[in-house]
Amino acid sequence: MTQQHPLSPAEFEAALRAKGAYYHIHHPYHIAMHNGEATREQIQGWVANRFYYQTSIPIKDAAIMANCPQPDVRRKWVQRILDHDGYGGGEGGIEAWLRLGEAVGLQRETLLSEELVLPGVRFAVDAYVNFARRACWQEAACSSLTELFAPQIHQARLDTWPQHYQWIEAEGYDYFRSRLGQANRDVEHGLALALEYCDSVEKQQRMLEILQFKLDILWSMLDAMTMAYTLNRAPYHTVTDARAWHTQRLV
Repeated sequence: MTQQHPLSPAEFEAALRAKGAYYHIHHPYHIAMHNGEATREQIQGWVANRFYYQTSIPIKDAAIMANCPQPDVRRKWVQRILDHDGYGGGEGGIEAWLRLGEAVGLQRETLLSEELVLPGVRFAVDAYVNFARRACWQEAACSSLTELFAPQIHQARLDTWPQHYQWIEAEGYDYFRSRLGQANRDVEHGLALALEYCDSVEKQQRMLEILQFKLDILWSMLDAMTMAYTLNRAPYHTVTDARAWHTQRLV
């Protein structure tokens, strides 16, 4: 049945939150990590590939700000960049993720080189950044609403990983601890923007599709990791055991 009238703010928020059924916390790869069934290689592969996503987030947020003419929005949104890049002598989320990499046994230089980033992961993340560059700032901002579901996933890692993966050094979990508060703050801001902007049937339906697009990105990243680290079918596996794929940002 075609929606005839805009949902109320409460109804629209409920529709957005219902998308949590497709959050990557339900992906088999993530379920295996949560249950303590992941191998060291699978944990390391996830950390290395997710690092590409982490380093792309401030680039995405800068693109949103570049398209946004409202100073009050930019003043709030810039905090997201600072959270990742660090400021005032304090480290940000990217540095904390590098320490997570070291905690799982990866060299900092390996993470920074991006040599372990799978093509499928790179393509998915780049699609997200390119969307943020090209979309109107409101739509790009609201694509971040997977934050609605993020506190749950961070808490789950803090609750289960230390007992399942005792070989991971404890200081590696600082990123997840810091994101618990930051994600809740970002949810409040992003949700307020979505509820204000999406005041028509067309805008509400499009925003739900955009949120699904972001969920598709996160799910596809884990699909690529599953191929490489669970099924042992990394790109070009029928041709070579070497990492033949490109390892640099080309745009």
